[in-house]
Amino acid sequence: MRSTSNKATAGNQWYDSVNREIAVYIPGLITLMGSGETAPGGRVFYESSFQTLPPPVNVAIMETPAGFELNSSDVAGRVAGFIEHRLQNYKPNVTVVPARRNDTEFGTNNFDILRPLLNANYIFMGPGSPSYTVRHLTGSLAWEIIRARHRLGACLAFSSSAAIAIGLKVLPVYEIYKVGEDPHWIQGLDLLGELGISAAFVTHWNNTEGGTKLDTSRCYIGKPRLEALLATLPSGTALVGIDEHTSLTFDFSKLICRVIGKGTVTIINDGDERVFEQNSEIPLGELGSLNLPMQEEGILSNIWNSVVAASEIPVDTPLPQNVAELIAERQVARQRKDWDTADLLRDQLQDMGYAVSDAVDGSSVRATDVD
Repeated sequence: MRSTSNKATAGNQWYDSVNREIAVYIPGLITLMGSGETAPGGRVFYESSFQTLPPPVNVAIMETPAGFELNSSDVAGRVAGFIEHRLQNYKPNVTVVPARRNDTEFGTNNFDILRPLLNANYIFMGPGSPSYTVRHLTGSLAWEIIRARHRLGACLAFSSSAAIAIGLKVLPVYEIYKVGEDPHWIQGLDLLGELGISAAFVTHWNNTEGGTKLDTSRCYIGKPRLEALLATLPSGTALVGIDEHTSLTFDFSKLICRVIGKGTVTIINDGDERVFEQNSEIPLGELGSLNLPMQEEGILSNIWNSVVAASEIPVDTPLPQNVAELIAERQVARQRKDWDTADLLRDQLQDMGYAVSDAVDGSSVRATDVD
């Protein structure tokens, strides 16, 4: 085997072994914003992720959700300007990615357009249309790269329509509210499904633009119509409602979600409704059984190596699946300060031929049977 040097990349956990370097990935943070991505108080939504990233903070803002609008560049540009000015102490490098459709030059399948995603450690998508977002990202190169970057540690952020689009099921807001279609769900991007979380997301949960005469809560659909749709969600799927000027951040290293902002987050699961106030920490178990990805796990295989290479991340002989799972389980135990479990897992790895050493900047795994 060839020898590789020790290398750490922002947001990743790397484990070294004799004559090789092996990666077990802890996904980056995912932040869902109910609204307020460019409001004065919106700084805290970004800052909770930025402060976890070592410099440089490379931000990529996707135009896709508003790609049908003639001013989609302005929609994304407003977010770019907000980040550049309101979070300038982090010195972010901000790029707008004009991937507007899946079938044009400015498209979600154009690799040249998508290049900024390859080294972005913070990727944002925001206002627009949930159904349009799903239609032009499903099966696209852009979505594959975004998923791969997230598995490699990049933080993702979705606001308003984009936050709805990443769920297992999606509320087609424009079609119901503006066109008059009967209330229904469509299949979503299901970003969290691969991590063991089955959920549908509804932003603008507490909207009151309709005043006393029109219920515009639940992202303009209204409470009665959304309640009727609850029974049509797949069994075991949670409905997550996020108030305006409020965010919900998924932290996979600590197995929790955090509520940040002015409002609340509502989780409805199997008829049980719970409301979480700002600054609440919600166990990920409220939404499902977490399944952290090990190596490629068979997903992203078409572009994984390309993304890794373009991101200047070393690729070498993969760790056996069962060993990788134990390492990741031990990493979670250490982050939770469950030292007894971490010691038991270290002993189990030792019995399998892998010696574990812990240091301040991470853990290393040495294959004891390697010459």
